[in-house]
Amino acid sequence: MEALIKNAKILIEALPYIQKLNGKTVVIKYGGNAMINDELKHSVIEDITLLKFIGVNPVIVHGGGPDITSMMNKLGLESRFVDGLRVTGSETMEVVQMVLMGKTNKEIVSMINQKGGNAAGFCGIDSNLIECEQYKPVIDGKELDIGFVGRITSVNSKLVEILAKDEYIPVIAPIGIGKDGRSYNVNADTVAGEIAKALKAEKLVMLTDVEGVENGSGGEIIPALTSAEVYELIDKKIIIEGMIPKVLGCLKAVEEGVSRAHIIDGRIPHCILLEIFTDKGIGTMIMKGDKTK
Repeated sequence: MEALIKNAKILIEALPYIQKLNGKTVVIKYGGNAMINDELKHSVIEDITLLKFIGVNPVIVHGGGPDITSMMNKLGLESRFVDGLRVTGSETMEVVQMVLMGKTNKEIVSMINQKGGNAAGFCGIDSNLIECEQYKPVIDGKELDIGFVGRITSVNSKLVEILAKDEYIPVIAPIGIGKDGRSYNVNADTVAGEIAKALKAEKLVMLTDVEGVENGSGGEIIPALTSAEVYELIDKKIIIEGMIPKVLGCLKAVEEGVSRAHIIDGRIPHCILLEIFTDKGIGTMIMKGDKTK
């Protein structure tokens, strides 16, 4: 009986959050170990499917770096990275499209459907969802050509809105389209932030392989950050490397209409539900403003 009462209390704790999010959109960037570990895969998919059934409109943007690297190794192609971005020549771009759309995207769609959801998978080429131009990073004062890596110029979100507000769960692969008709490989964290902004989502949730944003190397997890504090931590090089596109994606989203953004540990079972439907939450929340206190 005590266990049953405890379960009832958990449901009651979740009630105000369920009420607040009913009919609202939540964009989830799905990546990291939660895409590799079978137990975590099922946990994340169960969370997302549950969200849909209780009246929330989840939209998934997924990565797929390990799958791409694995396929390139099988094909005898070298994986190279510059400033955290995959160097994407024409051969690599073919592999990226083949893996993200032909394998990763359809696996996620299939798992959601098996859980009783109704998922629809596509990429930024469909309906010109993600329009891009070539991105050339500046390293040591020099502009580098790293191939078909895209910088998002616009997001045409009508297709996603129609599906998300109906019975479907959109699953989006981070491939964009240029004015020249060429496909571009786009950072999935950036895509998630831009999609959340375009949809005016209530929340953006980034799944990672860390507990959240650390206050220095090996330091405590910062529970909440404002835009001003994020820039300060980047300047101090406390936020570095792969965490930078995540926090900047979150930051741009909250600065342009998304209520809250969250960076959470995808290695924790049912991490999405723990973040969205509990009083304490997990990870780091990012919001507009100068100071959290």
